[in-house]
Amino acid sequence: MPVNTEAIGKRYPASVYAVGREKIREYAYAVGETNPLYIDVEAAREAGYADVVAPPMFAVVYAGRAITPALFDPEVGIDFAHMLHAGQEFEWGGVVVAGDEITTTTTVAEIGERAGMGSYVFRTDSQNERGDTVCTGIWRQLVRGS
Repeated sequence: MPVNTEAIGKRYPASVYAVGREKIREYAYAVGETNPLYIDVEAAREAGYADVVAPPMFAVVYAGRAITPALFDPEVGIDFAHMLHAGQEFEWGGVVVAGDEITTTTTVAEIGERAGMGSYVFRTDSQNERGDTVCTGIWRQLVRGS
């Protein structure tokens, strides 16, 4: 399956996500988190945070929306109907709390072939409004031949 590697290094416009208290709570409840820092404002404040804390995997909420333009970019050339999510890795920086504004950029890190399938790797870099890195993500996709 031939792939087009010309998009390697392409960077997409930043996506900005305003982190809301209720979004954090909804996410925490949806994934079964019970840590009071994720749900209870008073518990979070007693622990020294300004508001409820986002669970680490909340990164899929603010970074996930930033990767979408790359997945559907004709220049990248992913056949979305045959795409398989092959994995993701995150490296976390500072804690994200309700009230933060997270800016995420996406870069095409790699395009190649693996076992007869297209292999695509994207990198997301997320920073809060103070310029602190809160998360770096590596997103891997495979595309089966048509």
